[in-house]
Amino acid sequence: MSHHSSLFDSYNIRRVRPPKNKIGTSAKHDSAISHVMGSATYVDDILKPQDTLHVAIGKSTQAHARILSMDLSEVKAAAGVVDVITFADLPAKTDIGPVFDGDPLMVDQITEYVGQTLFAVVAVSHRAAKKASLKALVNYEPLPAILTIEQALEQEQFVRPSHFMQRGDTEAELDKATTRIAGHIHMLGQEHFYLEGQVSYVVPCDDGGLEVYTSSQHPSEVQQLVAEVVDLPFHAVTTIVRRMGGGFGGKETQAAAWACLCGVVAKRHNVPVSMRLDRQDDMVATGKRHEFANRYDVGINDAGQILAVDMQLSALCGYSPDLSDAIVDRAMFHCDNAYYYPAAQIAGHRCKTHTVSNTAYRGFGGPQGLLTAEYMMDHIAYTLGKDPLQVRLANLYQNGQSTHYGQPIEHFDLATIMNTLATDCDYEQRRQQIMAANKKAEAEGSDKRLGLALTPVKFGISFTVQHLNQAGALVHIYTDGTIQINHGGTEMGQGLYIKIAQIVANEFDVDLDTVKATATRTDKVPNTSPTAASSGTDINGKAAQNACITIRQRIVEFAAEHFAVAPEAIRFENNHVYIDDKEELTFAEMVLLAYQHRISLSATGYYKTPKIFYDRSKAWGRPFFYFALGASCSEVEIDTLTGEYTVLRCDILHDVGQSINPAIDIGQIEGAFVQGMGWLTAEELVWDNKGNLASNSAANYKIPTAHDLPKQWTVNLFDRKNEEQTIYNSKAVGEPPFMLAASVWCAINNAVASLADYHKNPELTMPATPEAVLKAVMRMQGEPWEIDTDVNAAAIDSLTNNVDYNHVNQDGDDGINDDKVKPQQVSHGKDVNPPEVAGQLVDDQPEAIKNPNVSVSRGPAHSE
Repeated sequence: MSHHSSLFDSYNIRRVRPPKNKIGTSAKHDSAISHVMGSATYVDDILKPQDTLHVAIGKSTQAHARILSMDLSEVKAAAGVVDVITFADLPAKTDIGPVFDGDPLMVDQITEYVGQTLFAVVAVSHRAAKKASLKALVNYEPLPAILTIEQALEQEQFVRPSHFMQRGDTEAELDKATTRIAGHIHMLGQEHFYLEGQVSYVVPCDDGGLEVYTSSQHPSEVQQLVAEVVDLPFHAVTTIVRRMGGGFGGKETQAAAWACLCGVVAKRHNVPVSMRLDRQDDMVATGKRHEFANRYDVGINDAGQILAVDMQLSALCGYSPDLSDAIVDRAMFHCDNAYYYPAAQIAGHRCKTHTVSNTAYRGFGGPQGLLTAEYMMDHIAYTLGKDPLQVRLANLYQNGQSTHYGQPIEHFDLATIMNTLATDCDYEQRRQQIMAANKKAEAEGSDKRLGLALTPVKFGISFTVQHLNQAGALVHIYTDGTIQINHGGTEMGQGLYIKIAQIVANEFDVDLDTVKATATRTDKVPNTSPTAASSGTDINGKAAQNACITIRQRIVEFAAEHFAVAPEAIRFENNHVYIDDKEELTFAEMVLLAYQHRISLSATGYYKTPKIFYDRSKAWGRPFFYFALGASCSEVEIDTLTGEYTVLRCDILHDVGQSINPAIDIGQIEGAFVQGMGWLTAEELVWDNKGNLASNSAANYKIPTAHDLPKQWTVNLFDRKNEEQTIYNSKAVGEPPFMLAASVWCAINNAVASLADYHKNPELTMPATPEAVLKAVMRMQGEPWEIDTDVNAAAIDSLTNNVDYNHVNQDGDDGINDDKVKPQQVSHGKDVNPPEVAGQLVDDQPEAIKNPNVSVSRGPAHSE
């Protein structure tokens, strides 16, 4: 019992130095080395028994149709096929909607999007199941399909009722405004493109239960849905998530279907079952960020200050509710970004279309609301001939004001952040230089134009569904002084595990390497909330701290009695426990002594977020515990002849409170910024007019690469503790930096605006692909985009699913919409004016590994 592992420094060394890697230090990701070496085990890397079965799905080819017949005889006769399952074979619950019903696990009679699951093939290998799934003969009766936001609004088709927020008499204030501006913006969705696709592996247990290994951000939801689908109580299903190869929201609800299918097969055949979606299947069969078509009517004074806003946000939700209610709500919460609307009327519509059900994506609707506000700020600035930054600063919230949904504005340092960033990056001097350079380029006939923008971010932190703001944790201390922490959060590469481990190490003042975070399991911490809404460290860190405090208090009470000292005289310092001036024990010795005296060294911890509430019937409350703040300044160069652009420079100043791990936080800021930049500039989802996703693979969907990064890039953390009592006064960092990329889009918009001497707002859409930039340039120059020439049908035939151009319908129902990115004027939905509501509101560097041991590296998963 006195052995000390050689993995750790001796206690003589530990006593004379501070504990390593506690909070505030840039400890490396807990799986960094295994990621680099390829030895990190993901779900599909788990070595599987020889009798493991594999599942693939048969997918609908019609957006909206009635199935007249489905001949699966050739599927069943295919080599390696063991079973084929249809809707009629599902043993219990058939709907896996996460909040509201509407998500059938398989199609019964009516298909509602291209790619919907018709049947599941069970075979001895993944390849055999995939090949067999293509042999089905399905006879459809096509039904009218709604494929666009405009069609859904016209037909008043919604997956959930519209929601409205109102403050003041908006119409009266708009009528009194000296200037009134109306505008609209169409922003497309975004593919999650996680490196690890959707995957699940289910193992039957000898007691009739199931062990579910899944790549999911919400283990408890997967546990409950699998249990309901296979007709088991919740306690008979255990969900295990060690890590994901990226999630970004795409694995919050939409990982459940594949686990459920595996669960059905595992229960049916009593053997392990594996399923993974190939990239193309994943892109077709799973939801994306919501496409939005937004419009605004804003009244302003001569200084550019907003007096009133009437805004409509319309989201393309797909065929089912999924999480669209909460996503559109968050878009409505964030349609102000950082700006005060004295009077506001906000409408949010959840449009039903016959496309895959869109789902959570980093920012959860916030970016779509925020970008509408930023486009509106540009519109105001260019209409009045002002600098967009000055218009933004003039409209910023002030402490003591409240949002259009009633949340008070407190501890609001955004003006300081923006002014500090503007000074640090020489905004005003560069702006003058850029304006002069653009005038020179115009005089010389150059095609190059420069653009500059500095934009803020205010992002609310908390789940807007109140009951999700809770978390649990389980801490064990072993008699050698090592600690194990388990919590309800999942690790998707964002560094949550290392942050929680740092918190535990800090509570006992011990080295980080003595703390181990273990796989998220529903049999260790039950009823977990999803790892989403940027809340992972906030709630799970507090729960872990709560468990540590419980154990530490037990040890203190025991030691005070055992050594006859006051509890206040006992200190945990430098891997030791000091008993006044009487004794000095190593942490391990103290733990062993406590164990020998029958003191429990295990505890659960729990946390629920305080202060938050939201009365949706009144559209009023405090849905967020606090706001994360930040600002970014970007400079771009565009080519007005081709629409191509380059991001020359970006400076970021972001508020993460008192950082728990600065390196992890900066990495999150950088990654989020690039992902946001991808959404706003490069990632274009293309659908044809029959509901087929044309951008359905890595070959035709462009995500940012290293070549797209800013040529000069600086990221700094704003040094200020969070005023709210979060874990060590830190702030969430997962989603807010995504919206820092707004500065890149606004800088491109600024470069285009230079063509009209900054007196006209460009019609630039999202994403600002080179094609979209060129369209905006040509519209600004008064040139028609459409070219008067014959269409080369053969050249675009492959894009349009082999359409016969001799028989194209007059109304254009076939083929690709070649001007999808053109701004669409959205007719206002039926407005309801709710009654006005009154109310209150530094890490050691590892030694170089000369001869790494790669014996644990996994080969390809056993599947073929």
